[in-house]
Order: sequence, then C-alpha cells, then structure tokens
Amino acid sequence: MTTAPSTTTDEAPQPATPAPSKSSWAPLRPLVLRLHFYAGVLVAPFLLVAAVTGLLYAASFQAEKIVYDHELTVPVGERKLPISEQVAAARKAHPEGTISAVRPSPEADATTRVMLSGVPGVDEGHALAVFVDPYTAKVRGSLEQYGSTGALPLRTWIDEFHRDLHLGESGRLYSELAASWLWVISAGGLVLWFSRRRALRMVRGTNGRRRTLGLHGSVGVWTAAGFFFLSATGLTWSAYAGASIDELRTSLGHATPSVSAAAGGEHAGHGSAAGQAGDAAHGVGLDKVLAAARAEGLGDPVEIVPPADATSAYVVKQVQRSWPEKQDSVAIDPASGEVMDVLRFADYPVLAKLTRWGIDLHTGILFGLANQIVLMLLTLSLILLIVWGYRMWWQRGRGSAFGRPIPRGAWQQVPPQILVPLLAGVAVLGYFLPLFGIPLAAFLAVDILLGEIAHRRGRRSYGAGTPSR
Repeated sequence: MTTAPSTTTDEAPQPATPAPSKSSWAPLRPLVLRLHFYAGVLVAPFLLVAAVTGLLYAASFQAEKIVYDHELTVPVGERKLPISEQVAAARKAHPEGTISAVRPSPEADATTRVMLSGVPGVDEGHALAVFVDPYTAKVRGSLEQYGSTGALPLRTWIDEFHRDLHLGESGRLYSELAASWLWVISAGGLVLWFSRRRALRMVRGTNGRRRTLGLHGSVGVWTAAGFFFLSATGLTWSAYAGASIDELRTSLGHATPSVSAAAGGEHAGHGSAAGQAGDAAHGVGLDKVLAAARAEGLGDPVEIVPPADATSAYVVKQVQRSWPEKQDSVAIDPASGEVMDVLRFADYPVLAKLTRWGIDLHTGILFGLANQIVLMLLTLSLILLIVWGYRMWWQRGRGSAFGRPIPRGAWQQVPPQILVPLLAGVAVLGYFLPLFGIPLAAFLAVDILLGEIAHRRGRRSYGAGTPSR
C-alpha cells in the first residue's frame, strides 16, 4: 500500500499523554513499521510500474473501440447472411493458415470474426482475425488478435507490457513480485494506521510531513480492500504462485472443467469426407452446428471451434465475460450435427467460478466501463501513495536528504509466544508465494549481516581506546 512510513519520534511534538498500558501489540508495532518501511522502499518501483501499466490497460478497452472502429462495427442491415457465407468470404480474402475459431456477429452493428492460426508473420500463440460484414460478407480488415478476450494489437501490447514488460517469461517475475508484496504492504499500513491515536491521523490543519502522512494513510485505508483484491487475483495467473493455486484447486476438485470434444461412437471419423481437420466446412458445416448450439440455449456472443482432427467434435462456447457471465459450452458431432456433451457455467465448481469472476473483475471486463473506471482510480491511488511515501522519507531527513532507516532489532522485543507462530506463518506463505518468501529471506540475511558488521566495528572502536591529545 505504501512505500515509506514514519516513526512518531520525528513528528511535531505532541501534548503529553498518559503512557499506554503494555500489551502484546507494543513490541509488534516497531517490527511492522520496519517491514512496512523496507518493503515499501524496495518494492515500490515494481508496484509503480504495475500501477502505471495497469492504468493504461484499464483504459485500453475504450481506446480499442475507437482505434479499431472500422473493423469492429458495421452499418446495420436488414438480414445477416449464413455464417458459412461469411467464413467463405474471409477465406477468399485470406486463404493462408487454418481456421481456429469463428465468432459470429454478437450485436446488430458488430462484425463477425474469423480467426486464422498458422499465418506467416503472426506471432506464435496469436491469431489473425478477419473482420467480415455479416450483412454483405465484405471483409473490412484483418488484425492480429490475442487471448480469450479477443485483444487487438493496441490492447495486446499494453497487456503484455503490464504482464511481463515484453521480456517474456522472465519478465513475469516483476508483476508476481508486485502482487506478492502489495497485500503485505497494505496490511502493514492498515495496522499502523489504526494503531495511531486519532489526533495523529488528522489531515486538515496540518502541514509538512504530518500532512503527507495523513494523506498517505487516509487514501491507503480507503483503497486497501481494492489492493488486497488486485493482489489476490493477480497471483491466480502468475508464474509460481499461480501454479500453486492451480494445484490446490485441482486437489480440491475445483479445477475449471471443459466440455468433451471427442466425437467417439459410431460417427467417429465420418465427418472427414466433408473437409480437413481445422476446416470450418468439416462435416455438417457451421450453419447446422450453430443452429444446434442455439437450440441448447447458447446465446450471443459465442465462439465456434472446428474439430481439431478426424476424431474430434465441434465445440461451441459462450464467451461473454461481462456480468452476467455466459460460459456454457457444447460439443457437436461433425457427422450428424447432434449435441454430444453440454457444460453449463452454473455447474462449475465454486472455486472455478470465483477464479473466473476474479480475473474478469481484475482485468476490467466484468462490469464494463464502471469496472474500468474503478481500476483506474485504484491505480492512480497507488501511484499517489508511492509518491507520498517517498516524500515522507525525504521529509523525515528534514528536506535535505532521505531520513535514516527504521532501526533494526525490533523482532528481539517480540514475545516468543507471538514470534514463533508469526515466523511459522511467514514460512508457509513464503513457500506458496516464492516471490514473497525469497526476497524476504534475502533481506533478512543482508540485514543480519550488516547488523553484525556494524556491531563488530562498534566493538573494535570501543576497544581501541581514546587517542592522546
């Protein structure tokens, strides 16, 4: 939540107050303060990058609609053509590659997307989306597309910048580090804020460092819940913590299910006479497949995935990620057009549903523009908190240099009955969140080493005696 917290020792003098009664919290506060300070100072640059790129990503959805308006929208006509005719027009304009999916026009003024894989010049894992007017079958353009949300080049670039800084798998470590520590810093800030006397939290009528501290703390308290959410959901698809979460969900039987695409039975392989695997004309064809899916209640928007091989079925799935989620899917026999398997989103395990909702809320899809505005406000708040945190650190040095770090040794004052469970909990968290545990262990090792060096130097200076005048 923050970057550079404060100590009460260098604030403006306060009226004398009765000494507080000794409690278990008293020795913990300096430890939380030190952790909050160092975690903020060291992790803040990563959080700042994540906040700025997250702000851009939240704005990219609306920007995408403006930049690619010609490809995404069409004048409303009288009647939409059969999907097979639209796909044929796309293939005539772009015969390269193979059809990986088709998204029929979901709204009256929206184009149909025909996705092609294996197209020369298109990045691996991406597809070439061909945009077709559903009323005239005229191709309005083609753009590279990425991901299940159909991100086009602008949003794809910002998405990858936010996720890995365009550095590939190694770059994902930065975002996982930020997500692993954001909730820790937020929790520490909350504890410190609520442990302060009410008089010290005031912003109005104060100035200097007191005012910065008040702004920093007030904004941090109001946005903490949002930061906890961003941290938790960001970890669900991170490299290392995400793998642990997936393993936990699988072990509990809450993995995300998928419809069975195996054709099987007496019809297996019969559809190959009508086309090759991956061809939209495979078996009974797209028109009958779409009609069968509609009969099962799959409304727009949907995506049709052709059979992967001669033994596979068509898969039609709803792809609405806004509220209410539409994620039902069906498998359809390519030879007979019969529905072979149905999977309803209502039947998903609880954790699978929560993961889906959490990711869509994190990315600004679940509640559309309102969702995106809230995300932009959260990222702006985080940027301000980081700036205020560093400013407090500078002001603690009396405006001429950064202040001294929070003194070490606070953990020695914590009673064993509190310290031991605390260390055990941190160890468990560090195991499941390696980019929390490894940096924390490295910091402790360096801090202990520096403390030992300082201790030895002080002892050596003491033993050297006083030089003669």
